[in-house]
Amino acid sequence: MTPSRRAVLAAMAGGALAGCAGPRSAADRSASVTGSPSTSAAIRPSTSAPGSSPSATAPSTSRAVTRADIVARYGHAVPHTWGFDAPAVVHALPAAERAIALTFDACGGPGGSGYDRALIDFLRRREVPATLFINSRWIDANPAVFRRLAAEPLFEIANHGTRHRPLSVTGRSAYGIPGTRSAAEVYDEISGNQTKLTRLLGTPPRFFRSGTAYCDDVAARIVTALGERFVSFSVNGDGGATFTPEQVRSTVAAAPGGSIVICHMNHPRGGTARGITAAVPQLLATGHSFTRLSDALH
Repeated sequence: MTPSRRAVLAAMAGGALAGCAGPRSAADRSASVTGSPSTSAAIRPSTSAPGSSPSATAPSTSRAVTRADIVARYGHAVPHTWGFDAPAVVHALPAAERAIALTFDACGGPGGSGYDRALIDFLRRREVPATLFINSRWIDANPAVFRRLAAEPLFEIANHGTRHRPLSVTGRSAYGIPGTRSAAEVYDEISGNQTKLTRLLGTPPRFFRSGTAYCDDVAARIVTALGERFVSFSVNGDGGATFTPEQVRSTVAAAPGGSIVICHMNHPRGGTARGITAAVPQLLATGHSFTRLSDALH
């Protein structure tokens, strides 16, 4: 990862979580806007563990990968990275892709189980496709809304975890939220909601984003082993649902082709809906288009 790439990720860190963590202080919100995170964004990556590859795909087996399989394979692996970047983590669409992927997290839990109806209704009216990363707790709080969203071809549903934990094999924290503490807990965080979504959708989700979008390289490999792709972001569109409508508009409208934009759909009182409503027409007027992740990542 280049120094400029690390700087961009660090600058985005401050607002990545707030939409999932409930209200924050004015000082925290200011840090989100100015790009001054309260925690370190990443440890410089070293090489991946022996036998791993950034292009590795889930193993082809005749049976499902079990918790015991994951513990046996990764239980003693030592992570070398922590942050938004790791081998196999997707941050942007392929270079040839000129569209933009709008992704919206629904995090669930205290302070995060709302539904931004105005945002979703706007996407419907303008027929803007999007990928919705939905947490298990949000589904439990909004079962009827989830069923409708899941039935609409305009949207695709992705895995945002079971308890909305940063994905770590050593208990690393992000924004004061404790991460998973072992390979077994990483498995639980991914597979709990994976199982729920598979039952509800009839097919397993293709993409995963952890709570806070933080992971280490071992945890990222576990995501791959369980048949999903870890998707991060290249544009932090709403600062974790703390940005004003104008901040959302200016940030999203500046996204170049190939961007993966992260916003939130669980804070209807935030500025996300109004900002997206203003940004999308600007992007369309300048020749951009929008895509679901599954239509761009093959």
